[in-house]
Amino acid sequence: MKKILIIALVLGIIISLGKIKAETNMIPNEAIRLRVVANSDSEYDQRIKMKVSDKLQQDMYQLLKNTKGIEEARKTINDNLSIINQNIKDTLLKENYPLNYKIHFGDNYFPAKEYKGIQYEAGYYESLLVTLGEGKGKNWWCVLFPPLCLIEAEESDEVEYKFFVQELIEKYL
Repeated sequence: MKKILIIALVLGIIISLGKIKAETNMIPNEAIRLRVVANSDSEYDQRIKMKVSDKLQQDMYQLLKNTKGIEEARKTINDNLSIINQNIKDTLLKENYPLNYKIHFGDNYFPAKEYKGIQYEAGYYESLLVTLGEGKGKNWWCVLFPPLCLIEAEESDEVEYKFFVQELIEKYL
């Protein structure tokens, strides 16, 4: 009898999560974002942006994969800023990138964004921001903590929020 109740409860939760509307795609107030802003929208600058974001994603995954809470995530990022900075520098040197870059962990400005009927408000959000050159190009960004992510749409400048658990539920329901 206990097994049946547990199975029913788990199924109920999965079905409820599967029916969650787009509102669940909103970023929680307590989140840490990662953002890379390209120098310009040129093909070269956008390629460099993606090289940097790919390296940052790898580094941040390794640093934060066992993180239990936002305070621990903050401390881990702060404690590893010199390593993160060096890895960005190495990536840019490998690509013979001629321009400077800036890295800042703290409150950084994000513009407003509307996507699929959800308005993501402009404002200052806790984030690790990497600005390449003049920082006038399109950006790539992801939410490091909790595990939400923004993925650039390939044929437009729109972005899409993804919640990994919701994706799994949608895939299997």
